[in-house]
Amino acid sequence: MTAHRPVPGRLRAPAPGWNTRADVVVVGSGIAGLTAALRIHAADPSLHLLVVTKDVLNAGSTQWAQGGIAAALGPGDTPEQHERDTLVAGAGACDVEAVRALVTEGPEAVRELIALGTQLDHHPDGELSLTREGGHHRDRIAHAGGDATGAEIQRALIAAVERAPAIEVIQHALAVDLLRAADGGVAGLTLHVLGEGQHDGVGAVHCRAVVLASGGLGQVFSQSTNPSVSTGDGMAVALRAGARLRDLEFVQFHPTVMWLGPDSQGQQPLISEAVRGEGAFLVDFEGDRFMRGEHELADLAPRDVVAKAITRRMIETGRPHMWLDARHLGAEFWERRFPTILGVCREHGVDPVTELIPVAPAQHYASGGAATDLWGRTSVAGLYATGEVACSGIHGANRLASNSLLEGLVFSRRIADVLPGELRDWGEPVEDQRVEGLVDGDLRPAMQDVMTTRVGVLRQAEGLAEALAFLHALEPGEAGVGPAAWETTNLLAISLALAEAAALRTETRGSHWREDFPDRDDTRAGHIDSWLDADGTIRVEWTFSPSTDPSTAEVSG
Repeated sequence: MTAHRPVPGRLRAPAPGWNTRADVVVVGSGIAGLTAALRIHAADPSLHLLVVTKDVLNAGSTQWAQGGIAAALGPGDTPEQHERDTLVAGAGACDVEAVRALVTEGPEAVRELIALGTQLDHHPDGELSLTREGGHHRDRIAHAGGDATGAEIQRALIAAVERAPAIEVIQHALAVDLLRAADGGVAGLTLHVLGEGQHDGVGAVHCRAVVLASGGLGQVFSQSTNPSVSTGDGMAVALRAGARLRDLEFVQFHPTVMWLGPDSQGQQPLISEAVRGEGAFLVDFEGDRFMRGEHELADLAPRDVVAKAITRRMIETGRPHMWLDARHLGAEFWERRFPTILGVCREHGVDPVTELIPVAPAQHYASGGAATDLWGRTSVAGLYATGEVACSGIHGANRLASNSLLEGLVFSRRIADVLPGELRDWGEPVEDQRVEGLVDGDLRPAMQDVMTTRVGVLRQAEGLAEALAFLHALEPGEAGVGPAAWETTNLLAISLALAEAAALRTETRGSHWREDFPDRDDTRAGHIDSWLDADGTIRVEWTFSPSTDPSTAEVSG
């Protein structure tokens, strides 16, 4: 284990200046969080539910989802075929039972979403319009507004929540830390709410359960398709509360993110995989369609395959990006099918109707997160997780395109099936003995740069050791209390856990690419778990599971 500075056991923050109560607190307002709230409310309308969101209700990652939501809804498609594609993309690291739950319950969950008021695209004859994305062998991606699927789903879910008076919402609320009962389980949650919210400053919500649906960790890296709010807060809250995180090394880099120049940082424009699903293709600076021969699906290969191929070609040619050619789709098709992407490209000076789009891989999705069972339970009593903050076992080493929105639907429904019947008794929070601390918010850019250059698409032992040495040297000090320091301290904890897991996994699998161990090693098919020791050390260990062993996993059907 690398010599280290201790990771804070809790964030340094003012004592709560206000208190409130709710039976269940849902942290996050994307598809996973709002579905959980609505389904729990439907299961037991007597419960007081509180949804807290870091920004406004529609500011999370769901809003930015372009491609769509995957489910076996088309003629000739079956859950078994969807399962097969998911397991292949997951590269031997999926939990087969979790995948089976996703694909078998997915079609009903999507139909329920439509019944809720989501207006997905249909053909003139009334049939649901379905397209194809990387790794899928069938047209099974339902979409809305051409390429505005997430925005339409978000709109419908927000409208449904606004119709449910038992669901209270607090916006501009950053989750700080869990309050724990004497048995170590959930007793509440501390929040920091900005002046625009209902309460100002740090307060405490006493509750009987917390559902984390707070999204991913994109801001660990310098360039990401994730919004600025994706700072790994939920994962860090779970880690400090004693929960295990799983498979953090499996970070998906989307292959076709619009390249804005060598100095561009923060959220980058995504060019949806659905554009390739409709016939666009990748070329290098010589016009060579380099994905031919790389995979049977060529430009629609799983994302890790495409991202690696682009990165290899960039290294071989010394070019900072590759090109996406979608000119042959035509103006009418672009305006009807991809109006959002078309507008974004033109805002950045590229007209995809007549010009090639510069693209390069950027961080897109975290397949790992708080380890859960098939019902969203974490290892902390009363703490559940769903969506990108969770590791349900569905995605394995590489998420199949458009399975993320479906996961938020299906596993939030599953949480709602069990949570009302296993709610904890009200408990008084015990005095928190964990060592508190913060790191300075000004350190974030340097951390992001190290993670991008050493723990990004390409990884090897020397670079990982350099990243860990840098991160371990960032000793918590007397940083100013506030959101910048809280977020940066969360990013530090998650960066350390991610880099430690990446160093431990000495193989290449899915989205985890080790240059010094370029082959897949099926003796290492299990998970890597991370947790925070009592002394503030991030610990990592292998946990092998028969359900992820490729020698025993079978595809149904």
